[in-house]
Amino acid sequence: MTVTKILATVSAGLLALALAQPAAAAPTVDDAKALVIKAAEVLKAEGLEKACPKFNDREGAFWKDGGELYVFVINFQGAWDCYPPKPAGVGTNLLDLKDVDGKELVKDMISIAKTAGEGWVEYQWKNPATNKIQPKATYVQRVGDVFVASGVYK
Repeated sequence: MTVTKILATVSAGLLALALAQPAAAAPTVDDAKALVIKAAEVLKAEGLEKACPKFNDREGAFWKDGGELYVFVINFQGAWDCYPPKPAGVGTNLLDLKDVDGKELVKDMISIAKTAGEGWVEYQWKNPATNKIQPKATYVQRVGDVFVASGVYK
């Protein structure tokens, strides 16, 4: 057998093995909620100044599934206090942010955080992986005068 045939056989075998591997499951609502609960504990214990670098760490416990699942922090005035996908966006006010249907999602998140302390907000958002508008659910939990949150596409 020639080197070329050996390489072709090995390549075909590796391709078959790769195709046989199950695709990684997309994050679930349970994953998002668990991440928020864990992040809220860190935020309560350490404060924003120490917690935010942990949330921003792409190799850390709060950045999962290649960045598909992460936590963020918004204050009750509607501004990012910690936003791992784009840390330069910290301070940006999102209070009037609406989804494609006109739903004021940040106002809804603040309302849930202030009244119930925690819960879900559902809205329509552009999924960067598919480049399509899809339903998204975000879990929020109040910590003092901010909330920590994480969302998943459904």
